[in-house]
Amino acid sequence: MGALTRIASLAVLVAAWQFAALEAGSRLLPAPMAVMRFILEEAERGDLAHNVGVTLLRVAISFAVAMVLGILLGVALGRSKAADLTLDTPLLVLLNTPALVITVLAYVWVGLTETAAILAVVLNKLPNVAVIVREGARNLDPGLDEMARAYRFDRRTWAMDVLVPQLQPYVVTAARSGLSLAWKIVLVVELLGRPDGVGFAINYYFVQSTDVAAIIGYSLVFMTVMIGIDVLLLQRLEAHVRRWR
Repeated sequence: MGALTRIASLAVLVAAWQFAALEAGSRLLPAPMAVMRFILEEAERGDLAHNVGVTLLRVAISFAVAMVLGILLGVALGRSKAADLTLDTPLLVLLNTPALVITVLAYVWVGLTETAAILAVVLNKLPNVAVIVREGARNLDPGLDEMARAYRFDRRTWAMDVLVPQLQPYVVTAARSGLSLAWKIVLVVELLGRPDGVGFAINYYFVQSTDVAAIIGYSLVFMTVMIGIDVLLLQRLEAHVRRWR
């Protein structure tokens, strides 16, 4: 039933798109088939696979780095009042700094390099992860901590058997929200200063010919890939870590 509902809603969306395209004109809003033709032509040239692959690699690297650093920072903030008081304001500032500003500053300070691109995405995503994980670290079951002390768990045993299981739902939540944020920021980073990727391609077709079909086509392909990762991987992982409930 759920699958049929999703298919029906998608069909309604495509029909509405077709109707809007007829009303707006093909230049302002190309019809679905025009966008599909562009996607197939771009795929045949090899540009689509290259640009999507490069962007996915940037997303994967920045996502992994931001998750690791964000989890470590979040646990530290959640378990230490001194660390929380010291770092809460800088974290809040970073959390509310526009992604565009961070990206531009990273390119200015580091240069138009791959390192600067990854750094910009990490700095944008890390606060989001840290804040979510901090809440998890603050809400650990005190009874389990008391049990760990009673049985004299060493730090490794405590981390694996007490901390990690309780943090898993928060980490998966941070991963889902962080992934949706990371790929959008990667596109901005590519648009501003990289020679390839989905963001670069969108900017290229906008500047060179204002090709709306190309802009929508690249957006749809990458959105589809990201939704697929979320549905096939992250949602299943979230259901797995929450199964005890």
